[in-house]
Amino acid sequence: MKATRLHRLDRWLYRGGRPNRLARAINRAWATVFAAGILGTGRMVTLRVKGRRTGRDVSFPLVVADLGGERYLVAMLGQDTNWVRNVRAAGGRADLRRGRTEAVRLEEVEPGSRAPVLRRYLAVSPGGRTHIPVDQEAPLEEFERIAARYPVFRVTPA
Repeated sequence: MKATRLHRLDRWLYRGGRPNRLARAINRAWATVFAAGILGTGRMVTLRVKGRRTGRDVSFPLVVADLGGERYLVAMLGQDTNWVRNVRAAGGRADLRRGRTEAVRLEEVEPGSRAPVLRRYLAVSPGGRTHIPVDQEAPLEEFERIAARYPVFRVTPA
């Protein structure tokens, strides 16, 4: 399957910046797989955070971007993603799961410091390339232009 077909499928799954029913089912499956540590690289994790409305644990499959000895999570769908809203409501308290559970604190990175992390994220997360409108090889200035639209969180121990 060509990359362009995969990108079209990905855009269809997330049209309007929100996952459709099929995408939500796929995300639930990947969250289970990543949490168990069965497949993928160590970059693939499941974020578990309290839901801002229900208070129940909600899980999301994500890719960790590493840069300068730090770990980061990027919201490839932008500001309005549920996991971003839940993390903000929880004061940054969450768990990362990949075979084991790690209690973490997610600290939101200021937009002016996000560009290098966004570039690194595109290098390690092929799925993010469809959603972030900058080529992974683009100069840092292009990432700076769009950085405010894509929340980035630094992962720190709880």
